Order: sequence, then structure tokens, then C-alpha cells
Amino acid sequence: MATSFVVPGRAAAVPLEIAGTGAARRRGLLGRTGIDGALLLTRTRSVHTLGMRFAIDVAHLDRDLGVLSVRTMRPGRIGLPRLRARYVLEAEAGAMRGWGLTPGTRLKMAEN
Repeated sequence: MATSFVVPGRAAAVPLEIAGTGAARRRGLLGRTGIDGALLLTRTRSVHTLGMRFAIDVAHLDRDLGVLSVRTMRPGRIGLPRLRARYVLEAEAGAMRGWGLTPGTRLKMAEN
């Protein structure tokens, strides 16, 4: 079953991969050259881009999928944890701006 999320006020759903296991969270986007849509890391407060091949947008989400922060991380960086974060959303750099994702936005999950 395919999963996606919707940004309120935007028509198009964004394809979403979910990394719900420890192994999937550790692997993240490592080894990839890009992603169509976004990757949601569960039970995560911070990420790094060590070994990444491309810059990514990172959004920290609270338990209700509310956006706490959005930033772009270049390869080789270590992000600081967000204490209220329960999820981290990753996408190619620039994608979140295009989706209209800003702090205070609440995402809505959808199944395709």
C-alpha cells in the first residue's frame, strides 16, 4: 500500500516512504542519489548527512505531525536534536519550500 502526505492548502499529495525500523532509520537516504517524495523517520529527533551524496531538506515533526522546524543540510553535517520532535521528514534540498512546508504546518497522512 502506497503512502503519501498532504500539506494543507496544496492540491497534490507527496509520495512518502516510512522508515519505521531501527535498520531502516539507520540506512535512511544513505547510498541514494535522490528521492521521489520524502522519507519519514519514526521515533527520531535528529539526523546526520555523513556519507550522503546530496543535500537534503529536514523537517522536525511533533507527535501530531506538526512541523517544528525546516532546514537544509549539506552532506557531511550532524544535526542537533529537537526535544519535542518525534519524527523527521527528509527530502531533496528545495523540495519542502516547493511544498509550502513551514514551521506550524500540520501534515495529513493519506493512503493511495
